[in-house]
Amino acid sequence: MLSKEEHVHSVFERIAPKYDLMNDLLSFKRHRYWRRFAMNKLSISAGSTVLDLCCGTCDWTITLAQASGTGHIVGLDFSPNMLEYGAEKVKGAGLSEQIELIQGNAMSLPFAENTFDHVTIGFGLRNVPDIMQVLREMQRVVKPGGKVVCLELSKPTWQPFKGIYYLYFRRLLPLLGKLVAKSYEQYKWLPESLVHFPDHHQLANHFEQVGFIRVKAYPLTGGIAALHIGVKQEL
Repeated sequence: MLSKEEHVHSVFERIAPKYDLMNDLLSFKRHRYWRRFAMNKLSISAGSTVLDLCCGTCDWTITLAQASGTGHIVGLDFSPNMLEYGAEKVKGAGLSEQIELIQGNAMSLPFAENTFDHVTIGFGLRNVPDIMQVLREMQRVVKPGGKVVCLELSKPTWQPFKGIYYLYFRRLLPLLGKLVAKSYEQYKWLPESLVHFPDHHQLANHFEQVGFIRVKAYPLTGGIAALHIGVKQEL
């Protein structure tokens, strides 16, 4: 039986070719609004260095680079196929000199302490084997005073939207995956990955347990996604 890490790796290797299209279809393009909201809250200064974990096909990595202007941006993902598609997009955006893409594991980051001005993770935290370990690694490599930002799917809390959402997420989403991406089992994994993932209150508590200060949680679109921001305490 595959471990969670091995299973998630196989899922994203398989869905890489249709990943961007499926994101638009499955979120009704709301993921673009969520990312814009996250960027407004992050408020990157010119020249900032940023690590984007679980960068996938690099949509957010590219946005971070454009906002930074001249800052060095690193995108890290454990899926070679996702990074291959991401590299093409980075090249097409003319950002190959500014963005460095690395295949690696968010559980054990290959960077020294206090390396980056900010660290982000978009739609990847629910897929890792140990959420707290990844948060600790993010805290380790961000500079004192820097922000750690997580944009992730979450759990709606109010009816009747909650019931409608779970019907869509558990029943219709895998069928769309089968129809569009020819990947029923892979898209069946996505709702399963959310079952044991903390809600936005619980994830905010995790941020605080790791040691982040000024932690804020922003439920988005009725709670189907959430943005979390924490700051590393200055020395």
